[in-house]
Amino acid sequence: MTAKACLRSMRLRTLPLSLSGIALGVLLAARDHDLCFLTVALLALTTVCLQILSNLSNELGDTLSGTDRADRQGIHYSIQDGEMTIPEMKRLIGCFAALSCLFGFGMVWSAFGTVLAPLPLAFLALGASAVWAAMHYTLGKHPYGYRGLGDLFVFIFFGLATVCGGWFLTCLTWSWAVLLPAAAIGCFSVGVLNVNNIRDMKSDAATRVTVAIRMGERRAKIYQTVLIAAGWVLMTLYAAVFRPLSPWHFLYAVSAFRFAGHLRGVWRLHDRDLDPMLPMLVQATALFAVTGGIGFLF
Repeated sequence: MTAKACLRSMRLRTLPLSLSGIALGVLLAARDHDLCFLTVALLALTTVCLQILSNLSNELGDTLSGTDRADRQGIHYSIQDGEMTIPEMKRLIGCFAALSCLFGFGMVWSAFGTVLAPLPLAFLALGASAVWAAMHYTLGKHPYGYRGLGDLFVFIFFGLATVCGGWFLTCLTWSWAVLLPAAAIGCFSVGVLNVNNIRDMKSDAATRVTVAIRMGERRAKIYQTVLIAAGWVLMTLYAAVFRPLSPWHFLYAVSAFRFAGHLRGVWRLHDRDLDPMLPMLVQATALFAVTGGIGFLF
């Protein structure tokens, strides 16, 4: 097992997606509250480890189920190309599961000063459920990703949990309005999964069920368009209604050209040619989150 093979299976190009929600949640809270940089750093490390854990588990699950075959439409990873064995992948998964738990425990301790109280225990429970969700998208006896439930879990953990978690751990107070930007990031994150599933429809059909397969290609692309539009509507509603009106609050509009390019590509391209649309949407979401959060600092 080489470092190159490990990095390839970690799918580093996906990491900005998981960090987008954290960045937006922290920045939205930062104007009115002091940041604890240790807590934010541990939150970011926990999120990155969970994303990598999900990517590694996804590769192993797809290999064991037979989904990753020679005719797979998407890019190939380390096990499929013989650069890593299954036992090596299992050890790597165990390592990142442990790191996720370690950093998560430290994050909760840093934020609350204890783990023996209702709120810290609730966050630890949320972290445990995130580890389970990261590993069981395609792993286990009943992987939820093979039953068309991936979109729901991605919306919860990549949208609601990251933005709301970043917000709450920054200010230790709650606002229902933050659910709007959280849902916006959730919609974009589901879009990343959906375009991946549109790309892989032909090879996935033999082993799994996804929302894209249930819908068919054309309706799945309509669904993709609705997800992107919904994210913009939700964030705009938050900026226009739930915060004092300021042109800075719409700074995220600078990312519009990336989303437009993504949707144009989704409607023009098919199968393997759709692969560049994944990192494009990840980058667009990251730009949206960072500029959106910075806009609320003014």
